[in-house]
Amino acid sequence: MAEKKRRSPSQGRAQVTVDAILDAAFQLLESGGPDRLTTNHVAERAGVSVGTVYQYFADKQDILAALAQRRTSAVRDAIAETLIERPDLGSVRPIVRALMNGFEGSPATRQALLGAMFHRGDAVLEEHHQAFLASIAGKARLQIELTPESAFVLTHAAVGLLRAAAAEPGLALDPQALEDELVRLMEAYISALVALRRSSP
Repeated sequence: MAEKKRRSPSQGRAQVTVDAILDAAFQLLESGGPDRLTTNHVAERAGVSVGTVYQYFADKQDILAALAQRRTSAVRDAIAETLIERPDLGSVRPIVRALMNGFEGSPATRQALLGAMFHRGDAVLEEHHQAFLASIAGKARLQIELTPESAFVLTHAAVGLLRAAAAEPGLALDPQALEDELVRLMEAYISALVALRRSSP
């Protein structure tokens, strides 16, 4: 039997309903953790029927994935705007900070959302990588010429390290110190690319 196709929130009223469901899911994650997140609890908190929840989301994992997608898209757009407005080394810290603060909430909430984000596998990173590059194409005047390889390193390095940090809470990494280290890493790499470009004939 074919899976029932979920509704897409194309109309304003439908989008309001979806936003209410996602906001309720986030509140439940924060108050009770992932175990508290069930479709029944989400429906109750959002003030809709459980049937309405199922009109848009297949299950709990689908809700988490939508929450992660919403935050990831917002972070991606914010970083693109930063690069377009400040295409220099001064934009590195705001970008790292946006990545670190993109998944707000408790450590358990962030871990649940990061897990949902990668539920479909690492292909999700490729999708966001391509969408990000498309969003700055022809708009950001960077100091460096991005090759496919350098663009890959720049968009994946910090994300990969932050993903590892979220997966290893026992390390008790200090957020400010980690931010400083990521900024140092990215600035060093960009500086190397700038020097390479200047030395090229």
